[in-house]
Amino acid sequence: MRRRARITAVLISAVLTVAVGGCAGQSEADAEGGSSAEPGWTYVSGDGETYTADEVPVRIIAEAYAAKVLMEFGITPVAIWASSPVSEDVGLQGVDFTGVEVIGQEWGKIDVAAAAELAPDLIVGDWWPVEEAYSGFEAGVEDSSRRLADLAPVVGASQGDSIVTLIEGYADLAASLGADPEAIAQSRATFEEAVADFEAANEENPGVTALAISPWDTDYSVAVPAYAPELLDFQRWGLDVIVPETPDPDFPYWETLSMETADTYQPDLLLFDDRNHPGNEAILAEAPISREIAAFAAGQTTTWPAYWVHTYGDYAAELTRLAEVIRATDSSVGE
Repeated sequence: MRRRARITAVLISAVLTVAVGGCAGQSEADAEGGSSAEPGWTYVSGDGETYTADEVPVRIIAEAYAAKVLMEFGITPVAIWASSPVSEDVGLQGVDFTGVEVIGQEWGKIDVAAAAELAPDLIVGDWWPVEEAYSGFEAGVEDSSRRLADLAPVVGASQGDSIVTLIEGYADLAASLGADPEAIAQSRATFEEAVADFEAANEENPGVTALAISPWDTDYSVAVPAYAPELLDFQRWGLDVIVPETPDPDFPYWETLSMETADTYQPDLLLFDDRNHPGNEAILAEAPISREIAAFAAGQTTTWPAYWVHTYGDYAAELTRLAEVIRATDSSVGE
């Protein structure tokens, strides 16, 4: 089950000069005489590097979730790539990609030839610290798809311990690209109201425990909050999300149990991975062990937005929905 190269700006100044309207290091500027001028664009990316260019990038190709958050802030890319068909992706519902070219709809496969024809100034995707790679450049991605990085610099906000930090990273990127600060502030204000409501729900019904899961075939995968920033946020805002004891050593996003041991953890509320819902809930329902999982037997189930939230709007909607579920949950069901 999947969760869904590092580029150092100083070392690729020649590439930046071509792809982002010109970028010169200090030594080059000094050699031409006088002190270097302030760059027209600068951004501290998720990999820790600072990227600069003489002009603000305009032609942007972005991973679909990154594109969605940029579009919420008024920045529309010329093309996107996605890890699954756009029309089927729960995290992309309601997005109007009219006029935006789609150059990939399968994980690990990007049409770089089509991307090259668009002459991008910038490539945008999440930085994944565990993999030390941007979206679209992780281990397992086809070598031909990795050549997307040859067309323009790759930047983006970092995945980490909070979706809020991720969104703020993209807000900073959008602002650097010319987004309206007032639009960003308005989106943030609505989101903060939803956070307050989620916190209030946990205060009104204290002690609710939750387990984030993704049943798949004969496996019962339990999400590890340390690698799921939305779950860490939920914990931070008062929900007791259970931490599995033995994450998979080769992919610590999950602890994979057999379906026969799916009753190992007994929460008050089951949170199903919404990317595969309702199919994953149906898989569990067909397993005899489901009757031994108290929350499932009591009908205390819902979904959680698994690894896709990138916008204030989406996060606010999910928090508001979950707050009502928490208020209605019987906290005496689990162990």
